[in-house]
Amino acid sequence: MSESTTDVRLEEDRDRYVLTLEGEFAGVAHFLPHGEQVVFTHTVVDDRFEGHGLGSMLIRTALDDVRSRGKRIVPVCPFVQAYLAKHHEWDDIVDPPTRRLKKDLPD
Repeated sequence: MSESTTDVRLEEDRDRYVLTLEGEFAGVAHFLPHGEQVVFTHTVVDDRFEGHGLGSMLIRTALDDVRSRGKRIVPVCPFVQAYLAKHHEWDDIVDPPTRRLKKDLPD
């Protein structure tokens, strides 16, 4: 997959980062803006592309973008939580999900 053209773009009006491979939808990371925080709620990679590191690329790019915008990360999504547990370069901008925040999130 490393020779393929991949792209991650922020669709701020839809609260998501979209991953494409060769121009085709490959995955998405949904988030909710919450003041100075970006709450990652759900990540999906199309079954056809699983196991090639594309989910990690999607999240790494999204987290870099959050940092560049001066925001903080709240990992509610299990995939984002697992990624952050292995990659500590974002520890300084990670906030834990609070009980109050969880109450504000849609089901």
